[in-house]
Amino acid sequence: MRGWLKATIALVVLAGLLVGADRIAVGVAEDEAADQLVKSGQMSKRPDVTIEGFPFLTQVLSKKLDDVRISSDGLTVQNDGKQVALHSFQARLSGVEVGGNLKSATVDSGSGSGVITYQDLAQLLPPASQLMGGAPLPGGANSRLSLSYGGPGKVKASLGPVSVGEATVHNQGNTITVDGLKLSSLAEMFAGLTNRKVEPASFTLDSMPAGLQLAGKDGVTPLPDGLQLSFEGKGVKLLG
Repeated sequence: MRGWLKATIALVVLAGLLVGADRIAVGVAEDEAADQLVKSGQMSKRPDVTIEGFPFLTQVLSKKLDDVRISSDGLTVQNDGKQVALHSFQARLSGVEVGGNLKSATVDSGSGSGVITYQDLAQLLPPASQLMGGAPLPGGANSRLSLSYGGPGKVKASLGPVSVGEATVHNQGNTITVDGLKLSSLAEMFAGLTNRKVEPASFTLDSMPAGLQLAGKDGVTPLPDGLQLSFEGKGVKLLG
């Protein structure tokens, strides 16, 4: 009986040591992956990386991680050199093949999301005068539309106190377009804007986190706190 008890205790201790070693190893790998994502230019700020699944060491031996989660707040995305903050970024990467001591990695599939505030979104749009055929506008030629939530699938736009109406937001690839703006009666009378057509306003994001791209034609969704971007990717080269 005593021999059985000693053997049981030894197995429990050994199991505890193995679990502890596994958790230490995964913590080291998560820190290294976060560093490499910044060094490779895939992330503008060091993210939090979580490698799911247990045990981790068996995944290392197979050189394929089943489920990797990445999160960060305060990343940046850019259009033609203009950078704006991407808030509440979260991504899930499935089937991450690693090599070279985490110096290279490819992802079978990934998805994620983040939010750009309406104030920042407006900074990426062309000047309002450009959208209205060069008409004189309040605030000068470089004035920009102010955007806010307009309900499901829509945003509201204004020039100072003057409403420019509602618009839809959609994307094709990484190009986002604000479309369908119609001048209000007040705007038509203001500063000679009568019968002025409001052109669609587009911009293309040329830096994306974790090598992902905007998802299909459903990559943007207006929310009360900003424009949510939805990301996806297949066969993504994450590192190396």
